[in-house]
Amino acid sequence: MAEFNVGGQAVIEGVMMRSIDRVSTAVRIPSGEILIKSDPYKSLAHRYKVLNIPVIRGAVAFVEMLIIGIKTLNFSAEIAVSEAEKEEALKKGETVIENKKDKSGLMIGLTAVIAMAFGILIFFFLPLAISSLFQVDKNAVGFNLIAGGVRVTIFLLYVWGISFMKDFHRVFEYHGAEHKAIFTYELKQELTPENAKNITRFHPRCGTSFILIVALFAIVIYAISDSIYAVVVGYPPSILSRFALHFSLLPLVAGGSYEMLKFSAKKRKNPIVNALIQPGLWLQRITTKEPNLEQLEVAIVALESALGITASRIAAKKTPVY
Repeated sequence: MAEFNVGGQAVIEGVMMRSIDRVSTAVRIPSGEILIKSDPYKSLAHRYKVLNIPVIRGAVAFVEMLIIGIKTLNFSAEIAVSEAEKEEALKKGETVIENKKDKSGLMIGLTAVIAMAFGILIFFFLPLAISSLFQVDKNAVGFNLIAGGVRVTIFLLYVWGISFMKDFHRVFEYHGAEHKAIFTYELKQELTPENAKNITRFHPRCGTSFILIVALFAIVIYAISDSIYAVVVGYPPSILSRFALHFSLLPLVAGGSYEMLKFSAKKRKNPIVNALIQPGLWLQRITTKEPNLEQLEVAIVALESALGITASRIAAKKTPVY
């Protein structure tokens, strides 16, 4: 079975797939065609040996996938906006204008920045603020247990809430398609929608599981860092100091969580490891939904493109590549 060679992400009406040397995004448009955006890719951890050591490679991968993820979502959003504008113009009998991409891309990029800032406020600062209300600042373990519990609760409520939104339900279906396509590849079965349909949509390397591991691993790292701070400085960190300290340690938390996720994927047949990964798999019952054959086809096209399947095979699926 392939070891961490392929990963992916659901986007608006499509799927992004990443292999060792390529990132490909496939999006289905209203006409039924599948648009593909494919770019060469080589991780910094593969370019420089010093970055390919445990924990550091995880931090590097976290940053790279964050950047790739935002770019991919921007691409799918631009396609969605463009297609919606075309459809509206055709309904009104107007001429379709194709030169709005730069403007929409700027707005989408600005939205991504605002969303990231809001996420930092909600998932980093708010848990610290709530924990400080319990007056356990001198107890590093207790404080971070509360903060971690608040962080996990916010995340679970957020995921549960958006699952009721129609647009997110579609994204969750493509998320399920992504998992099924990757599992089909890892099981060395022929990449067809029919084969993928019969495979589980719950994958141990899912980003949902990764976020859950990050939240739990952060409790340990932040409890240790707060204790060291108190010993060195002579008093517990203030809420602002905690925020700055915890945020600066995010690469360490992400890198360590990456190694834990990688280990759990390799050893998931071990009874203890299998028990530990179950919460992440349970959560995927919310973040993934059963896809239809058309959605599975999109995921497979993205995967084939990322794996470098011959152009003739991609062309056979009537998929414009650009």
